[in-house]
Amino acid sequence: MTNSSGPKAGKRRLLGRLAPLAVLIAGLILFFVLGLDRYVGLDALREHRHWLSAQVESEPWLTGAVFVGVYALVVAFSIPGGAILTIAAGFLFSTVPATFCVVIGATIGATAVFLAARTALGDFLRAKAGPGLRRMEEGFRENALNYLLVLRLIPLFPFWLVNLVPAFLGVSLRVYVIGTFIGIIPGTFVYASLGNGLGAILDAGGSPDLRIIFTPEILIPIVGMAILAVLPVVYKKIKARRAGAG
Repeated sequence: MTNSSGPKAGKRRLLGRLAPLAVLIAGLILFFVLGLDRYVGLDALREHRHWLSAQVESEPWLTGAVFVGVYALVVAFSIPGGAILTIAAGFLFSTVPATFCVVIGATIGATAVFLAARTALGDFLRAKAGPGLRRMEEGFRENALNYLLVLRLIPLFPFWLVNLVPAFLGVSLRVYVIGTFIGIIPGTFVYASLGNGLGAILDAGGSPDLRIIFTPEILIPIVGMAILAVLPVVYKKIKARRAGAG
């Protein structure tokens, strides 16, 4: 009779936990090995814009569903080019439908990364964490939605990094999905709006300015929303300090 809790069983459990993350990493590597990156860019959009527009016109619901699936895969495998795809969505579907498709696809893909990272490494990192990380985890758990909204609203960190960090800090799946869905709407809307006028830019031989989200007219309102999201956290901390001092 074999010991189910022996070293071999432990290795099998470890491999099982690492498998989802390994699949995502392998998918990213395969993407570049097969040269698929040439299809995620403005040159590919310039070349196929008329065919893509015809597909959207003839089968809008089907192409929208396919786009959501493709975007989810791009995010899940952490493939560069999310901003370009969002602009392309604005060009193909117009601003509001594009925003909806991108937010759905990005949330699905980000959730896949979150679940894979939490399954593979979450427990291990928390077990090895020092007191500082544990305190950070406690604070993040207590105000997870507020912190996550700030991270999603202000693009200071890469999207793939913000997908991973909450998995290591014990954020619940429900909070993660809500925070991701709501937090990426403003930035998505900006890039989709830019894509809505992409036809004229491409006809003129130009390229869209991906730094548009950092212009004061756009960044200041987004930062304002982020400040509003974090205000309850600040208020709770001030209140707790006053209560402790009293």
